[in-house]
Amino acid sequence: MNSAMKNHVCLVTGGTRGIGRETARALAMNGATVVIVGRDASRTASTVRSLITETGNPSVSALVGDLAVQSEIVRVTDEFKSRHDRLNVLVNNAGGIFYDRQVSGDGNEMTFALNHLGYFRLTHELRELLVASGSARIVSVSSGAHQMARINFDDLQGEQNYSGWRAYAQSKLANILFTVELARQLSGTGVTANALHPGFVASNFGMSGAQSQLMTVGMRVARLFARSTERGAQTSIYLATSPEVAGVTGLYFADSKPVPPSAAGRDLATAKRLWVVTAGMCGIDKLNGDQVHGHAHTH
Repeated sequence: MNSAMKNHVCLVTGGTRGIGRETARALAMNGATVVIVGRDASRTASTVRSLITETGNPSVSALVGDLAVQSEIVRVTDEFKSRHDRLNVLVNNAGGIFYDRQVSGDGNEMTFALNHLGYFRLTHELRELLVASGSARIVSVSSGAHQMARINFDDLQGEQNYSGWRAYAQSKLANILFTVELARQLSGTGVTANALHPGFVASNFGMSGAQSQLMTVGMRVARLFARSTERGAQTSIYLATSPEVAGVTGLYFADSKPVPPSAAGRDLATAKRLWVVTAGMCGIDKLNGDQVHGHAHTH
């Protein structure tokens, strides 16, 4: 363990497996105080124990919550704020793909709820703390899949026409547009926001849930050519730790280098529109950040 990030508090969502766990491990190896968020209490606890053993860093802990549910996000972030007085690095990593249309506890389509609304609401709830911490970094895991997507405001949640891959690609485009608008809003605060493509990673991602047998076989074959979780996590780790990207904001990275996203991912008007729509879905007053009374809207 080294002490490069000794006084840094880092929060990593989806930290129990895959590139999230690898990112958390690297941050702990750098001496940071690391908090992971996972859905399953026993898996989260065992991950914390193994990370402490692997890194020799006792400052690893966990929060348990379902980041597809708005009230759970609020509870998790309240718990984090009760334990920590600063947040230097937020890694929005938790995500999934759902081949059949499912809905969250709030009634939102699951891919959109977890992959986009989750990033948005979690960051919103922690925004003041990030700004107060100075020179903080927000790192959001997107995907090259965004290249195939556009934001369909007429059917954001796939109620009329659902495809698991299309929903996933749209959510990953939403991650980039969220990052672009977030960076604009945070300009001058010292907080940076960047998105990234981890590459196609050989984790269990996309291997669970109902799906066609052909799709399962296809994923298994594709995994033979995939990069390791260690390599897949490198860009997340780079954006979270490297002095080279201090002050760099609003960009999309692959293999630790800035690359242009799709034309749709550079559309500032769409980024602003998506922000307003998302804030409404999360029940947040977009103008002053106060919560609107009532539950998140489903449309």
